[in-house]
Amino acid sequence: MLDLLSPPQTALRRRVGGIAAGALAVTLVTALIGLLQPHVPVLGLGVLYVVGVLPIAIVWGLPYAVLVSIASMLAFNWFFLPPVHTFTLADSRNWFSLAAFVATGIVVSQLAARLRRQARESSLLAGIATSLLERGGVGAELERIAADAAAVLEVERASITLGGVRADAASDDEQHALTAGGKQVGAIHLAGRRRGSARARRRLLPALASLLGVAIDRERLAAEAVEAEALRRSDVIKTALLRTVSHDLRTPLMAISTSASALARDDLELDTADRADLLATIVAESERLDHIVDNLLDLSRLQAGAAEPDRRLWEVDELIVQALDELGEDGRRVDVSFPEESPQVLVDAHQIRRVLVNLLENALKYSPSDQHVRVQVGATRTEVFLRVVDRGPGVPAAETRRIFEPFQRGVGAARERGAGLGLAIAQGFAEANGGRVSLESRTDQGATFVLALPAAPAAAAVEVHP
Repeated sequence: MLDLLSPPQTALRRRVGGIAAGALAVTLVTALIGLLQPHVPVLGLGVLYVVGVLPIAIVWGLPYAVLVSIASMLAFNWFFLPPVHTFTLADSRNWFSLAAFVATGIVVSQLAARLRRQARESSLLAGIATSLLERGGVGAELERIAADAAAVLEVERASITLGGVRADAASDDEQHALTAGGKQVGAIHLAGRRRGSARARRRLLPALASLLGVAIDRERLAAEAVEAEALRRSDVIKTALLRTVSHDLRTPLMAISTSASALARDDLELDTADRADLLATIVAESERLDHIVDNLLDLSRLQAGAAEPDRRLWEVDELIVQALDELGEDGRRVDVSFPEESPQVLVDAHQIRRVLVNLLENALKYSPSDQHVRVQVGATRTEVFLRVVDRGPGVPAAETRRIFEPFQRGVGAARERGAGLGLAIAQGFAEANGGRVSLESRTDQGATFVLALPAAPAAAAVEVHP
């Protein structure tokens, strides 16, 4: 991007630098002509001063180039045209040659200055395009774009507004509508001294309007794409939720209803064992139904950002024991490798217990009934790791990215058991407590789910909740 307008001190240094560079150019070319004079007719060497005029015109602009052209004419007359060391000419025809040289120098200066302006305009447009593509947001880049445009258009300051012309602009401000494709995308307001030509504005402003129009359309399309993706994901979740309600809720409800109806019928002769089985079915299916409803409520709280953790200091061993107690008889199939010294974490015990229970239930569900699930505890200075290792079919590589999404079930016969919410809730509660859940798996070699939690800082290890 181009530099902003220089302060007065920098402008003064630039003028001094331009004058010094011009004097140096005249001196060097004069010295070169002096070296070539014995070998080349002197009038043919005057054109070499154009070599000195050209870089001055490109770098410092037309006024400095005109001064160098006049100075070159005077130096050529003083040092090389008879009578030398005077500003008079013995041959009046030399006046025409000097005048032609000055005219050539001015024309060359104008062409070089025009190229310099066009190069600055091209650089500005390229910089704006790059900035909008890399940074994206149009509104955040308007101030930078306006400052660069002010430098190129040679005004004291500029500002850009999106939409229409600003009604509260000062009366001496110059306003131009930025129109692209027949649509006004905004306006640019120019204030201060206007040295730049109207031609430069006619060249630059339409291109600037087109770039802003493309960037605005790109932003709008990106926002619409994000909104469409959000709606699509919402529809997917709604469809999966309806499927869960229609299948996973209906199954336990049907079992409860059937068992209760059987108990209520007087025409059925049920012995004590039959009644006990039916009651056990009602209790088991009620617990299953309660578990599904709890998962749905937890998922809704996580998605709404309402699962604020109540963090306290806990030993990891105690959290694991609580999770095993909640598993009941299934907890007997879990082998835990406790470290000699239990690491401590600052977490919400209820939420992390849910994480552990969900990970263990998932591992038990996909492991053969005669195989145990292992839990390994490790720690570093900054994190505590709990690895839940099963002996199931593993997770295919294609499913590792979506395994933690809601309503996603695994592979194998066990995929029909459960609503596919356990891992999504585990990930959500882990992240709410500053941790994460990751998967290490190979097909047909089981899966390892790793719960990583931030280790409690030493200053927090004051009170451990048993």
